[in-house]
Amino acid sequence: MTLISENSKKIPGCNRCRDSEPLNFDFSYAYQPIVDFRNRKIFAHEALVRGINGESAASVLALVNDDNRYLFDQTCRVKAVAGAAKLRIPEFLSINFMPNAVYEPGACIRSTFEAAQRYNFPKEKIIFEVVEGENIADRPHLVNIFEEYRRFGFKTAIDDFGAGYAGLNLLSEFQPDIIKIDMDLVRDINASKSKQAIVEGIIHICQKLGIKVLAEGIETKAERDFLVDCGVCYFQGYFFCKPAFEAVGKIDPAAFL
Repeated sequence: MTLISENSKKIPGCNRCRDSEPLNFDFSYAYQPIVDFRNRKIFAHEALVRGINGESAASVLALVNDDNRYLFDQTCRVKAVAGAAKLRIPEFLSINFMPNAVYEPGACIRSTFEAAQRYNFPKEKIIFEVVEGENIADRPHLVNIFEEYRRFGFKTAIDDFGAGYAGLNLLSEFQPDIIKIDMDLVRDINASKSKQAIVEGIIHICQKLGIKVLAEGIETKAERDFLVDCGVCYFQGYFFCKPAFEAVGKIDPAAFL
């Protein structure tokens, strides 16, 4: 299915997007809650790319290439905001972005800013997160992107922290609002001394820098309880709620017990 070309042409920004051919595929979103465990409520919803019938993110991302990545990234932002507004999500909205698809941060952010205005979604409720595991071609460029997003009033996050190329070097140059600890470090952390030492170190650094810590990929009560004891209060994972396709996920109250 082809995205409506008029929508693509309406996306503002640099020539990388304006000169692109319309996307020749369509996609949708699932939304997964992020919980504030301390206050027993939903803190945010992460927008996760899916096929139009709920197919995996991988099936969509496999269609992204050097010719369409700029327009795809911009279209993702608009569709995520539009979907969240349609679902009347009152909490934060977390949107993943591709740093290697942001050519000019000031121009590229306009589509999100205008989408927030068009759909009446508060821009201060938008979080932009980048996967720390992505091979960042130009780290100073990523820092510049983050700084520009913050200037516009958006929140920032580093996803999968502890799994990739940037790590502490990136953190030394820019302190995001949120760090999401990689799920591989979270898995069975209650039974792993090495993971405990690494995660406790990350938490300590973030506390010193005033950064919120979010543990993703929580699947068991034991994982959750260990991290709560370490001072983590933001969580995401199947233990609380799976992603809901084109819907708002509901938290089972038992997940807070």
